[in-house]
Amino acid sequence: MKLTFLGTGTSFGIPVIGCDCRACTSPDPRDKRTRCGAVVETTGGRLLVDTPTELRLQLLATGIKSVDAIWFTHAHADHLHGIDDVRAFSVKRGELVGYVAAEHRPLLEAHFRYIFDEAIQPPPGSSKPRLRLFPIESGKPVDVIGESFLPIRVPHGDVQVYGFRVGGLGYIVDAKLLPEEAIVALRGVDVLVLNALWFGKPHASHLNIEEAIEASRAVGAKRTYLTHLTHRVTHRELEERLPIGVYPAFDGLVVEVD
Repeated sequence: MKLTFLGTGTSFGIPVIGCDCRACTSPDPRDKRTRCGAVVETTGGRLLVDTPTELRLQLLATGIKSVDAIWFTHAHADHLHGIDDVRAFSVKRGELVGYVAAEHRPLLEAHFRYIFDEAIQPPPGSSKPRLRLFPIESGKPVDVIGESFLPIRVPHGDVQVYGFRVGGLGYIVDAKLLPEEAIVALRGVDVLVLNALWFGKPHASHLNIEEAIEASRAVGAKRTYLTHLTHRVTHRELEERLPIGVYPAFDGLVVEVD
């Protein structure tokens, strides 16, 4: 199994517009972070995790030319508003399946009515993304690209976000904490992906780096990759300060999962 990080930044992205901090002006390409998304590849196909704002640019940068399904963690703009770029896939292969929790489906259908309302059809010579939504529930495995994916619900302020475990990979973004049932579901993974904003001050709806490290230890992951990072930390600083077994992800990073 292979995991490709498409984007590893927060909703602002890095560089942040109008900012001249050390991260936003860094010459290190690993400090250039687009909005958070990923691709999971197995022998059965490729799963796109979210449709972040820069999706087209991310896919071009990583050389990913096709996906077979989409997992929507939640309906916040930075994880969703690249959805029109799915046209490039549905034009070639037809309808894709999108996996989404029932509570988020109305938001997708309302925000992108032109996609999901069959009464709205593009004019001749044009196109729209073709997506059929399939419901997921926390704790109930679902077959995706030939593998069993276990949806895992985590709190994100007043919103619930749906990550997953598939084999030795656990993928969680936009969590404020890992509930006990999430820790149990993730326990013993080879690779754990967790969101982490910065060192120090807690955030109301996101893990900070110290909280993410603590969550990783509770899970017992062999390797943990931090994503959804802000411009308050540089990649080099993270490499110097993170404990053994915890690593900063960066845009384009490819990780093999046992």
